[in-house]
Amino acid sequence: MTETTDTGAAAPSLMARACRLRSQVETVAPPVAQVALRLALAVPFYRSGLTKWDGFLQLSDSAVFLFEEEFKLHLFGALVSYPAPTLMAFLSGVAEIVLPILLVLGLGTRFAALGLLAMTAIIQITIPDGWANFHLPWAAMALALVAWGGGPVSLDRLVLRSGLLSRLCGRP
Repeated sequence: MTETTDTGAAAPSLMARACRLRSQVETVAPPVAQVALRLALAVPFYRSGLTKWDGFLQLSDSAVFLFEEEFKLHLFGALVSYPAPTLMAFLSGVAEIVLPILLVLGLGTRFAALGLLAMTAIIQITIPDGWANFHLPWAAMALALVAWGGGPVSLDRLVLRSGLLSRLCGRP
């Protein structure tokens, strides 16, 4: 449906313009949203991971102290110390660096997001008061990435297009 202007040329109707805009938003928004989700979830974990290291694979004393003395698991009304606190600090520090880097690259996005979702659950039972402000948004972002993956602007997409994943998983 078009309207005629004073010059006699047909101009698209307001509805046609709105439909075109809607189509453009539907095309652009999902990849932008997936990149934004990956970045928004990666940043707080990466920044936390940086505080756990004094150098390459040199765990900071403060990270070990936190897992030995400060952090407790809130389980069924009891406070339980972390088992193997130095190992937990090391694994947490590695995960908080590696998984966000994978997310930013969009490589193994579902795996990285699932790892951060598990970490969020552990953080929740360690610091229960952070649920509404931190843990719930982190969990929602991680779940979205597990469900929909890294999107078209990711290394995951390149791996899929190359057929490497199909060959590794034994699918044609």
